[in-house]
Amino acid sequence: MRAMDFLKSPLWAFELATGAKSFVDNPIIGSRWLNEHGLHEKRLLLAERMADFRRSLLKRMVSAEHAEAYARDGYVIVRDVLPPEDFERLKHEVEDNEFSAQEMLQGHTVTRFTPITRKMLRDLPEFGALVTGPLFQGLLRYVGSWNADPITFLHTVFAEPDRGERDPQTVFHSDTFQPTSKCWYFLTDVAEDGGPFTYVPGSHRMTPQRLAWERAKAIAASTEGRSMHALGSFRISDEELADLGYREPVKVAVPANTLVVADTHGFHARGVSTRPTIRLGIYGSLRRNPFLPWPGLDPFSLPGLRWRQAEIHDAINAWKMRTGRPTGQPGVGKVRPLDPPRRWQ
Repeated sequence: MRAMDFLKSPLWAFELATGAKSFVDNPIIGSRWLNEHGLHEKRLLLAERMADFRRSLLKRMVSAEHAEAYARDGYVIVRDVLPPEDFERLKHEVEDNEFSAQEMLQGHTVTRFTPITRKMLRDLPEFGALVTGPLFQGLLRYVGSWNADPITFLHTVFAEPDRGERDPQTVFHSDTFQPTSKCWYFLTDVAEDGGPFTYVPGSHRMTPQRLAWERAKAIAASTEGRSMHALGSFRISDEELADLGYREPVKVAVPANTLVVADTHGFHARGVSTRPTIRLGIYGSLRRNPFLPWPGLDPFSLPGLRWRQAEIHDAINAWKMRTGRPTGQPGVGKVRPLDPPRRWQ
């Protein structure tokens, strides 16, 4: 063991009790011997049990119908969220204004992230009411099992199949080993051939077949370089997926004014776009330490920090750009959400 490894070993051990998931950055998490003896499986199952307990304390946040849909499928779809007049006002608030944005290029797809700031929530009344309202916040928090402040962005996806390599997000994958919530409130229609969010119903729950698959992948993960798989976001082939016994994947092709909330510990992918497409929505994500028993006491809910996660993310991203550090989402200045991608220019 190198001296630096010796000094880092207490940190690596501590990370076992957190959401750390990389099999290459933490040699304890990535240990072949430990994973052969069940380390990864034990973390999976404990995270699932703790999330179930926290979620049981948050039932008041959602309707019985939505709780049942999540338990059965791992995702919830709510159509016609706003009355038509309110929806049109919200669309104009979003589409007619310029905001500071970042863009991520993956294969033939550019994803534009526009951090949602406190100023946007104050100045855009329909937009602010939706993002801070009980449906958006309640479902995101219930599925994620945390009464905590999520990070939120305007989210524009531009896909042109002939422009580059395959988008890695179109491969079925699990974001991490713990229950994690993401949501999209769509401001544009999502067609079946337009790269819809696709989910394997029921794959948010562990089964004997899934645990055996997770075990095999964990044992081998540390040898796979710095792939997404090795970093803790396991990829799965269609053939492997068929062997696990889950239901057939569902393409979530929905009209505008629909909210989709999913546990992205379950297998999901961005559908393949067979034509140039643009999709605009409001995106939220929520993940915390999977092993804590309480769903609250979130530091980002404190005065001065509440609703600021995206602003903090943007500030860190800008600092990386100024100091020459790598960032997967470089800033592109102020743009309207549907303006053509700067990364393609």
